[in-house]
Amino acid sequence: MTHRVGDIAAAIGATLEGDGDITITHAAEPDAAGPDALALAMSPKYAEALSKGEARAAIVWPGADWQAMGLEAAIIAPRARVTMAGLTRIFDPGQGFAPGIHPQALVDPGAEIGADVSIGPFSVIAAGARIGDRTTIGPLCYVGTGSVIGADSFLREHVSIGARVRTGARLVVQPGARIGSDGFSFVTPEKSSVEAAREEFGTSEAEGSAGQAYLRIHSLGGVEIGDDVEVGANTTIDSGTIRPTRIGNGTKLDNMVQVGHNVTVGHDTLLCGQVGLAGSCRVGNNVVLGGQVGAADNIFIGDGVVAAGATKITGNVPAGRVIMGYPATKMETQVAMYKAMRRLPRLLDEIARLQKAVFKSPSND
Repeated sequence: MTHRVGDIAAAIGATLEGDGDITITHAAEPDAAGPDALALAMSPKYAEALSKGEARAAIVWPGADWQAMGLEAAIIAPRARVTMAGLTRIFDPGQGFAPGIHPQALVDPGAEIGADVSIGPFSVIAAGARIGDRTTIGPLCYVGTGSVIGADSFLREHVSIGARVRTGARLVVQPGARIGSDGFSFVTPEKSSVEAAREEFGTSEAEGSAGQAYLRIHSLGGVEIGDDVEVGANTTIDSGTIRPTRIGNGTKLDNMVQVGHNVTVGHDTLLCGQVGLAGSCRVGNNVVLGGQVGAADNIFIGDGVVAAGATKITGNVPAGRVIMGYPATKMETQVAMYKAMRRLPRLLDEIARLQKAVFKSPSND
């Protein structure tokens, strides 16, 4: 497949300079780009690498002297990663899933399948499920009883959607994700050691729940997911106990994210790899939680909060705050604490010297 450079610039809304009729077949890094490749040189640090390749056209930064770099055409990219979003969409060849329902797929007669739906081999669509128009369901997927998948959605291979899950349009789910699993919710007949520890904040020794069996609390609430949501590989979203677990419009979940039962996540929020949200946690809009962030149950994280990687959030966080550390504090506070901790060895040495000097002082004879 070939593309004119001018057509690419128009498609991604970028400015073209030079010969727009040059045709290319793929994108490449500057030093590996041949004459049929579009080189990605989006900042000055890539200028030298361009001379090692053979690219005729490149995406370059504003103000770049592209002609001096030996190019015949240039696409100007004020926001490099925004340009990348459009460019990768153009060149994405997809997964090669065939149109239509594969003969080895199992679709219950009671399921409703929209127009132009693709369902791959060994996938199962249960009774009462509804699949929206133009949705692609890859091989070895499962869509449970009464679940609704919105139009133009894309489920990669090995995706599991449990019963009573409802999703909006343009959902993207990566391989191995599990949506609608039961919540991790158990209770003991008598007060457990965990309950006692929470009530007393660990002031007394744990006792009491030895030998008690855990009683399962069933998950009746399902999951509700808005429009334009993406769910990463091996991510799990638990069903709510009574009300649904909810994910807002435009929110993106990375790989291996755990969303517990009854959690509510707002719109346009990013949950990076290995984030864990405990049950009934509420996350606002436009929040960014870095990799391995953990949030305790029943807390609220306000709109616009940014949490650095590995932050452990144990209490409510007001809107707009930038936090890090364990326990989470304002980033500036955490940095100051870290600097102070690094000074501790030197401070202890100074205290030891002072003690030695004081104990050897003649006044103490």
